[in-house]
Amino acid sequence: MSYVLAFAGSNSSVSINYKLTKYTTTLLNNTEVHVRDMARYPFPMYSEDAEKENGFSNSLIEFKNEISNATGLIISVNEHNSYPSAYFKNVIDWLSRLDKQFLIDKKILLMATSNGGRGGAGALEAAENMLTRFKGEVVETFSLPKYSENFDEQKGIINTELAKIHSEKVSAFLKAIS
Repeated sequence: MSYVLAFAGSNSSVSINYKLTKYTTTLLNNTEVHVRDMARYPFPMYSEDAEKENGFSNSLIEFKNEISNATGLIISVNEHNSYPSAYFKNVIDWLSRLDKQFLIDKKILLMATSNGGRGGAGALEAAENMLTRFKGEVVETFSLPKYSENFDEQKGIINTELAKIHSEKVSAFLKAIS
């Protein structure tokens, strides 16, 4: 079964990146989409000791399998001090221990948003470098600055210019996975 897997790099129950992810999936007409709310998936902080003592959790293995079965990924990373969150890095650490090439041949639409004017640009750049290291192909990136000014939970992206750019990026992603 082929589908697009969408999730945010945040484990916050009020994640604006998760809201951007969910909105983006509404634009994927005629595409099966699985959206994962990472706030429901706590992973312990990675350490070699934790791996030796407990191995890999069922939820991690299931998540890795979801990634493997997906045609493409939509990921929106949150930014903490100009980098992706420790949670996102931790998930990547666990996945890479399970399978070093867990992203091989995966096409990725990578996004970020924040309430700042840079829209999570630092996290976006760092996440792109991280994901391509594990053989993922970031086909498009999108940054939504000033989330509170440019996004409405009912309407989506309300800044016309940013909505147009976002739509073009989503279309290019869909073309890349078809």
